[in-house]
Amino acid sequence: MTDAKARLGVDIGGTFTDVVLEHGGDRWSTKVLTTYTAPENAIIEGMHSVCKNAGVAPSVIGQIIHGTTLATNALIERRGAKTALITTRGFRDVIEMRTESRFEQYDLNLKLPDPLLPRNRRYTVTERMEATGKVLMPLDRAEVEALADDLAAAGYESIAVGLLHSYVNDAHERMIRDVLAERLPGVMISLSSEVSPQMREYERFNTTIANAYIKPLIKTYLDRLQDRLKTEGADCPIFLMHSGGGIISLASAAEFPVRLVESGPAGGAVFAADIAARHGLQKVLSFDMGGTTAKICLIKDRTPKTARVFEVARTYRFKKGSGMPISIPVIDMVEIGAGGGSLAHVDVMNQIRVGPESAGSEPGPACYNNGGERPAVTDADLVLGKLDPDNFAGGSITLNAGKSAEALINHLGKTLDMDAMEAAWGVAEVVDENMANAARVHAVENGEDLSEYTMIAFGGAAPLHAARLCEKLGIDRCLVPVGAGVGSAIGFLRAPFSFEANRSVFMKIGSFDPAAVRTLFTEMEAEARGFVRSCDATSDILAEYKVYMRYSGQGWEIPIALSADEAANPDAETYLKLFEADYAKLFGRSVEGMDVEITVWSVNAFTPQEAVDPVAAVKAGAEAEPVARRALFDPGLGSMTDAAVALRAGFEPGTCIAGPAVITEDETTVILPSSRTLVAQADGCLDMRTNEENARG
Repeated sequence: MTDAKARLGVDIGGTFTDVVLEHGGDRWSTKVLTTYTAPENAIIEGMHSVCKNAGVAPSVIGQIIHGTTLATNALIERRGAKTALITTRGFRDVIEMRTESRFEQYDLNLKLPDPLLPRNRRYTVTERMEATGKVLMPLDRAEVEALADDLAAAGYESIAVGLLHSYVNDAHERMIRDVLAERLPGVMISLSSEVSPQMREYERFNTTIANAYIKPLIKTYLDRLQDRLKTEGADCPIFLMHSGGGIISLASAAEFPVRLVESGPAGGAVFAADIAARHGLQKVLSFDMGGTTAKICLIKDRTPKTARVFEVARTYRFKKGSGMPISIPVIDMVEIGAGGGSLAHVDVMNQIRVGPESAGSEPGPACYNNGGERPAVTDADLVLGKLDPDNFAGGSITLNAGKSAEALINHLGKTLDMDAMEAAWGVAEVVDENMANAARVHAVENGEDLSEYTMIAFGGAAPLHAARLCEKLGIDRCLVPVGAGVGSAIGFLRAPFSFEANRSVFMKIGSFDPAAVRTLFTEMEAEARGFVRSCDATSDILAEYKVYMRYSGQGWEIPIALSADEAANPDAETYLKLFEADYAKLFGRSVEGMDVEITVWSVNAFTPQEAVDPVAAVKAGAEAEPVARRALFDPGLGSMTDAAVALRAGFEPGTCIAGPAVITEDETTVILPSSRTLVAQADGCLDMRTNEENARG
């Protein structure tokens, strides 16, 4: 492999920044604490570390793929730019009125989340479009010019434009952009017809506002990062992971930063899908647990499930509807505030609660010895014997077990009359049950039985908790891949270039227009392919087609996949049969005598992924040689037990070990309880199965 082919994957998390270098068929990785005030500093530190270990200069890097939580964190913490919204007169309060849905049906004192923009930053213009795109009330340019002067005087940094039905006809939004560009040349502008051209004004307006709100922050960061990397010798193209599981250019990411929300978790899902393909697994539960959050995703037929809308910053027990809706293509996953840095406390009912508040990297858990005084999940794991205090994060951080015990006693034990060990067990069980419950709900919502699934665990904290999570979910098998501690960053390097084009065009099956549908798919495919081609000038480009359909009167749609022929030669009867089959599969039966509607049309263009070499299953062979033994808490016994400690680096294909055991590596630790046995596979994956499953062979 030539020097120009070296690639760097970078994932900025809430606690750690993961950096992976692939060069000449080899891979090097590291984890460094995230530097919040200047995230690029951690990237530079990590890049130099992996380059030093590889014995190469940063100049050999030919491509950098980056994912970040900056966009998500800016929305959650509400520290974006001073932003205004321009909308149609009469619709100023759409983002505050939300929808009729209540996330807690019987709470009379329900408090809805505050909108991203207060009312005094929401402006209106006199105009109106029909749902068909016909102009009912033309927009007066003079009114826009007068409004532009008011916005200039107010000192806004970014402006979101969201007009009614602009997803069908964007003429008025484009006029507003032209006027603002003339009168406010330094202000950033986001149009809803470009950011999220879909029906449902609440979701569309909110997505456009979110894009405008974080646009100056992300653009400034990306410019700064590009300059720093160039100064440090890595003068190469930089691409960004987007929430849909693909890669976009730096320029596109700066223009549509809302697509970066959930970019890190999306990389993890791509990583798990790649492992699933290599091991021939059709049903996989991806479990990604880092320092701040845990992400769970269903992967069927080696493809992560996707959605068109997701929520950021859920405020009420992670309930759907209590967050900020973002209407963009996204890998569908459930994310909860359960990571190594998640803080534990006792609530008013004298129950242990964990998260969503996190200690992050500054100050971090109490055991980091960096000023943190409250107990985190990492503190509980340390007291339970899951972590080696002298070999955490490759030895870069020395953990203080005394501080962990002190924090657990002060904040939990004194209130609940527990010693440090019992409090730590309580924290571990609560966080594991939180994750298990989230996985159960996600599976039920998608009509899946998790007992048929294999778990793939990655992220710095996931291998510590994966086996216990499997026990709670009734999952017999769990794979911990090589590089699990930096799985999302590796996933970035496996992701295709991709872009999904969406259109909201309402059409009933009873009045289906094949010519209009054919034109619609042609236009969207051209847009999506053009976007991908701007990132990759040479690769082949493939396309996937979907329509979102529902029965008349229903409030939400289900996605229906189409073949290329079904998109090129649309037929009402074919689309109806596809819908009824998928509807019956999801809900148990179809509904007779009701008309069916199509609301959204979608084309996803992407570059083909490299073919993977299948991994043949390996039977148990020689037993691993323990390098030490230490006390480890076994939930099945409810007490500490003597466990073998083995080094993952010494495992060969077929190497096996029975629990209780601890398998250590630089970036994570695998905990094997007494209920399971582990066998190393040909590709280095650690295959954990129940003793009964191993006995069956």
